[in-house]
Amino acid sequence: MASLITYSFLLVLFFTSGVVIATKKNEEFIIENNCEFKMDLSCVSEVFDSIFKTGSVTKKCCGELLVLGKKCHHALVKRTLENLIFKSLDRKTIMHKSITTWSKCHELSRSPSPSA
Repeated sequence: MASLITYSFLLVLFFTSGVVIATKKNEEFIIENNCEFKMDLSCVSEVFDSIFKTGSVTKKCCGELLVLGKKCHHALVKRTLENLIFKSLDRKTIMHKSITTWSKCHELSRSPSPSA
């Protein structure tokens, strides 16, 4: 019985340390790649609303999102979900909306611009 408790404790310790390491790596990635400062604040707001509320992203802000890069985008969304204010949100739904927003911006960037 004692070995089962010890095993359970070690298992919990292993998983929680993995989460801490993953969170630290995510934060390090954001800092090292200057992810927080690559988009205009109005565009950050548009993208945030499209993921965490309802809304759409303009072509201008889609362009900024694509310059930000998929990895920075994903890391910032993950960090937002770690914030206590957003802990109650359904992580799966938010990640789906994040991917959808990225995909729509990617498609918008590939569509031809209307001729003048």
